[in-house]
Amino acid sequence: MFFWRNRDKPPLESIRDELKKKSKGAPAVKLPLTGRERNLLENIKNETAKHNLNNVTRTKAYLDFYIRYPDIQWAFLGHMVSRNGGYNMTDLKGEFLTRLLSKKERKSFFSFLERGNWLIFQDVYPQFLLYEESLRRGKPLFYMLSYLKVSTFMETIWNHFWKNHDRYIHCIAMVINEQSYLEKRVVQNPVYQKEVLNKFEFILQDVLSFNHILFPYGDGGLKGQTLHQFESLHERILLGKKLYSVLFKNKDFHKQALEWAKLHPHTGSRKDYWPHLFNNVNEGTPGIAYPLRLKSCRLRKGARRFYSPNLENAWKNVSQPEAELGDWFDDWRVADYLVDDMEMMDGEIRDEYCKTLERLEIAALAKKTINF
Repeated sequence: MFFWRNRDKPPLESIRDELKKKSKGAPAVKLPLTGRERNLLENIKNETAKHNLNNVTRTKAYLDFYIRYPDIQWAFLGHMVSRNGGYNMTDLKGEFLTRLLSKKERKSFFSFLERGNWLIFQDVYPQFLLYEESLRRGKPLFYMLSYLKVSTFMETIWNHFWKNHDRYIHCIAMVINEQSYLEKRVVQNPVYQKEVLNKFEFILQDVLSFNHILFPYGDGGLKGQTLHQFESLHERILLGKKLYSVLFKNKDFHKQALEWAKLHPHTGSRKDYWPHLFNNVNEGTPGIAYPLRLKSCRLRKGARRFYSPNLENAWKNVSQPEAELGDWFDDWRVADYLVDDMEMMDGEIRDEYCKTLERLEIAALAKKTINF
């Protein structure tokens, strides 16, 4: 149990004070690095690049880190959300969307998902490795975050976590950081606005399972949350807080979800969590139409499973350009999101997800390619 002394401010108030100073725009003073520090940063960059090949390698790296350092709760939250990113990617080569979207549209959608997934990892994982090295040396090394192009907001958060060890504040701060980091680089990027977000707004919200974040557990159980306004930074941060509530505030569920994740390595295929409905091998015959196979999230008698490929069979690895420069942090009031103001949430999502699958099957069966 960690306590702060009476003469010290509570962690959240102290964080606000420090962020207020930073938001006034005073330039940070960078001291010259020693040779040992430069070597450390180079090793961190190399290790990050090694794991940042594709959605599967990233997702595994998050879980491996969480198993080593369970106090870093975002690592497990990031792992579970990144699994969903992989499902969305392979859906684009799966049974339904190959009928509903053109090859060009599916490629644009993948590019959007992959860029966001890559950007988050290259921002987060160096922070994790610097924390790991800080533990090894027994002293905080977070002054080096700026050399890794990590927001000054996170330097404040890591230093306070080192002192106060508030896991909730740290995890939600990472949610804020990553969603804010993506805002201009991906969500407001004119190319993705034109080719993905504006174009696919209807099907993203009403047809695809893109807006469902699923947390599998046990034998086919699902919990999670649904995002209804992806383009809203505020709504994405609130979603992160809700997902935290589902994943961590119920200790029994957290244990079940973690056990499931350990037992089911991420492949990108939805077969990972529902092998009764999905298979990573296409069981169909090309050119033959099939009647409706799905009823209440079960296959009708004799029906074949839906095709959901592994990521490695769906998409090749992509070489990404360097992340765009710039620090998103400019307003200390973002710290208001750090208040723990959500009760434990059940997160039951199975029925909602089943209805989405049924709509998707009907749309794909009709073969009515959506024209934009």
